Amino acid sequence: MSHPNIDVRYVANLARLELSDDEVALFQPQLEAILGQVQILTALDVSGIDPTAHASTVFGKMRDDTPHESLLSDAVLKNAPDQAQGQIRVPKVVTDA
Repeated sequence: MSHPNIDVRYVANLARLELSDDEVALFQPQLEAILGQVQILTALDVSGIDPTAHASTVFGKMRDDTPHESLLSDAVLKNAPDQAQGQIRVPKVVTDA
């Protein structure tokens, strides 16, 4: 590994965690093992894999909007009581505290 002596206390301090000496001794090899696995993953050749590929089928995927489709259809805007710049204008509902 390129970082054989990971400072677990420093990492815990960044995460605002207080660790006992026993916890440091427990987490030290675990953190080194995790970083070892990350090094293995970074060595893999993924040049032929699509960046948005999934291991399983993705459900509930939203449709791709074409540039001419707006978020609010013209019919919705025509029926809105108040609209400006292609958006529905609504009354303020937050009161001053």
